[in-house]
Amino acid sequence: MNSELINRIVKTILNGYAAYIGDFNQITQRIPGNFKERNWKQLHANHRERLRLYKDHLRDIVCDCEELLKDKNGDRSVWEKLHSSYQEAISTNEDKELAGTFFNSVFRKVFPGKVIDEKLMFYNLQGTTDSGKIDESLFRNYPAQIDLHQAFDNILEDFYFGVPYYQRDKDIDHLVDSVKQVILSRYKATKETTTQVLRDVFYRNKAAYLIGRTYMGNKWMPFIIPFLHNEKGVFADTLIFDPNIMSGIFSYTRSYFMAPIAIPAQTVNFLQSVIQHKRPYELYNAIGFNKHGKTAFYKDFTNHLAQSTDQFVLAEGIKGMVMTVFTLPSYNIVFKLIKDHFEPPKNMTRQQVKEKYKLVGLHDRVGRMADTHEFENFRLPLDRIDPTLMKELKTNVNSLLSIEGDTLVIKHMYIERRLRPLNLYLEECSLEAAKHAVDDYAKAILQMAQANIFPGDMMTKNFGVTRQNRVIFYDYDEIEFLDKMNFRVKPKPETYDQIYASKPWYEINENDVFPEDFKRFMIGRQDVKSYFIQSNPELFDPGYWSAIQEKLRKGELIHAFPYPESMRFRPDELV
Repeated sequence: MNSELINRIVKTILNGYAAYIGDFNQITQRIPGNFKERNWKQLHANHRERLRLYKDHLRDIVCDCEELLKDKNGDRSVWEKLHSSYQEAISTNEDKELAGTFFNSVFRKVFPGKVIDEKLMFYNLQGTTDSGKIDESLFRNYPAQIDLHQAFDNILEDFYFGVPYYQRDKDIDHLVDSVKQVILSRYKATKETTTQVLRDVFYRNKAAYLIGRTYMGNKWMPFIIPFLHNEKGVFADTLIFDPNIMSGIFSYTRSYFMAPIAIPAQTVNFLQSVIQHKRPYELYNAIGFNKHGKTAFYKDFTNHLAQSTDQFVLAEGIKGMVMTVFTLPSYNIVFKLIKDHFEPPKNMTRQQVKEKYKLVGLHDRVGRMADTHEFENFRLPLDRIDPTLMKELKTNVNSLLSIEGDTLVIKHMYIERRLRPLNLYLEECSLEAAKHAVDDYAKAILQMAQANIFPGDMMTKNFGVTRQNRVIFYDYDEIEFLDKMNFRVKPKPETYDQIYASKPWYEINENDVFPEDFKRFMIGRQDVKSYFIQSNPELFDPGYWSAIQEKLRKGELIHAFPYPESMRFRPDELV
C-alpha cells in the first residue's frame, strides 16, 4: 500500500479522534452552566450524551477505514505502517494516550476477528503516564505566608460559580475551623507549606468538587471541598481529609466526573497523589475517559498476569442463573460471561442482558452499583485456567469460547470489581457487623430507588461488601426503572379457597411488586432478620415506594452524598 493512502487513513483516524474529543469537550463545557442554573435534568442528559459519543464517532471512522483499506484490512504489514505513522502524528499531543486508544478501537473493529494485538495497538505510549513533576499550569498555588482566612477567601474568589455564595463568610469560618481541627492540631505551617488546588472543577450530579493538596509535615496532605447550589446560593458543604472518603468519591460505584481536563495524564498524576491506592485505569474511568480506562486496565492486568502464577478459578458465592463468574485470586477483578442458556424462571435473551448492563453504564450509579467494562475476544493463557473452571465454562458458556494454540479466547465478557458476596459476609461476621451490613443493604436499595432504579432480584447473593464495608449491587439482569413498577398491597385471603389456594388467587401483572413479600427472602441469618425488618420498615411499605415514584415523576433528582451527611457544615440545607 502506497504512503499516500497510509497517510490518508491515518488522517481519517486522527480527524475522527479530533471530532470525538472536540464534542466531548464541548459537552463538558456546558456543565458549569447546568450547575449555575441548577438544571440537574439537563446535566444528567449531557452526561448520557457524552457517554454515547465514542461509539457514535467510532462507527463512522470504522466505515471510512474499511472502505479505504478494502481487502487489505487484515494485512499486518499495512497496520504496522499505520501504527508507526499514527504514533509519529500524535507524538506531541498532550492527550496522546487517548488518541492511541482511539486507534486501538478502530483497529479492533476493522481488523478481522476483533483481535487484541499489542504490536499493532497502543498500550504504553511513553511519557503519558510519567509520574514526574506535574505541570504547574494545572493548579493554583496558595502559599502559607498568607492568613488562613485570606487563603480560603482567595480560593472562593478564584473558583466563582457565576452566582452568589450563600453565607460566604460562614463558609470560610467552617473551612478554617476544619483545617485547625484536623491539620493544625497535628502539624505546624512552615515557609515550605503551600496549597495546590486543581484548576479544573469536577462536577457530578448536584455537586462541584475542588481537589487539592497541602504540603506540610514533609508530605502532601490531600483534601476535597464539595460545593452545592440550592435556591439560596452556592455553599461549601464540607471539607474532606479522610483518604477513605476521598477514595469513595472517586469510586467505581459512582458516575464519571465532568471536568474540562486539558492534560489527562497529568491530571491523573495529580489525582494519584490525592486519591491514593487508585490505579491509573480507575482514575481515567472516574474523570470520564472510560474507553482509555479499558486500555489502562488491560495493561495493568497483563502486567499482573506476567508477574503472577495463580490460576483462574470460579468466583466464590452462589452460582448465578444468568452469568458464569470467575476470578484470579491475586487480582481484584471478576470476569462475567452470559450463559448460553438460562434455566426457568429466567426467560430473557443474551441481548436483553447486555441491554441491562448498558442501562447501568448510562445511569447514575449513586455509589451503589459497580461499574463494568465490556470486552470482546479477551485472551487468557490456557495453562492458567483451573480444570474445574474450564469444565464449568464448557458447560455453561461454550458458545463464547474458542481455543487458539495455548490461549483461551473469550468472545464476550464483562469485568467488574471483585466484592465479598453479602450472603457469605453475613454468614461469617459478628452480630454488630451484620446489623451494620443489613442497614447499609437497605440504604443501598433505597438510594438506587431514588435514582429510579429497581434492582429486581434483591437477594443478598446479588450484593457485595467493599473493603470499607459498603454494600454494592452487582447483578443487573433483572434491573428495571423504578417508575415503571407497580407497588401493591398484597390482597388478604377471605375465603377457604383463597386461604388454601396453591397459587395466587388474585391477578398479578408483569411489573407488580408486593413489598411485604421482601421480608421472606431478603435476610436469611435468623439473629439479624428481625432486627432488619424492624429497623427498615419503609422497605416493606408500598406507600413509601409509591412516594419515591411520585417524586421521580415530578422530575425531582435526589442527591446521593458520597460522604457521611454528619460531616456537612449545614446538615439541614437541601439540594
